[in-house]
Amino acid sequence: MSRTVRVPSGADGRPLGRDEELVGALAAYQDTVVRSRHLDAVTTELVRLRCARQHDCRICQTLRLTAAIDAGADDELTAKIDRYETSDLSERQKVALRIVDAFIWQPGGIDAALAAHARAHFTDDELAELLVDVTKWSTQKIHVMLGTDGIERLRTDERGRAYLSFTEDGAASISQRREVRDEAR
Repeated sequence: MSRTVRVPSGADGRPLGRDEELVGALAAYQDTVVRSRHLDAVTTELVRLRCARQHDCRICQTLRLTAAIDAGADDELTAKIDRYETSDLSERQKVALRIVDAFIWQPGGIDAALAAHARAHFTDDELAELLVDVTKWSTQKIHVMLGTDGIERLRTDERGRAYLSFTEDGAASISQRREVRDEAR
């Protein structure tokens, strides 16, 4: 589905007149967030996709984290995100998604019960990463609002997916086929 681009854009689809210093600072923040390794890859992917669906980011909904796929996050698992409360996802995964929803829609409404569930299922480091992950994945709201979240530039496989991984320094790498990681390295 095409979305109207709401700002003047260059041939690369990026908005014209962007403040490159601000764009660089945001990119550095995002690169730093994805380097954190407290949360497991599957939880990170569930959080990322819940954010994508809440914000209706077409690019993020098309992407899949290769590390999460390697850890077992297949289409059957990720299809449960939209109806997670009635799904057979683990309680830990449901708590993570409840945190995403509360953080995005009503952060002041995080009550004592949700906080207690969060502490019961996550370490302090995991919770900190989960919350910062929500802010990182929510920066895509900018592209959705501007109409620049189009997948037209994104090369996908036959299933309409592209695969996302990160280098050690946090730089994103997107490909149309999943690279299998060599765990022996």
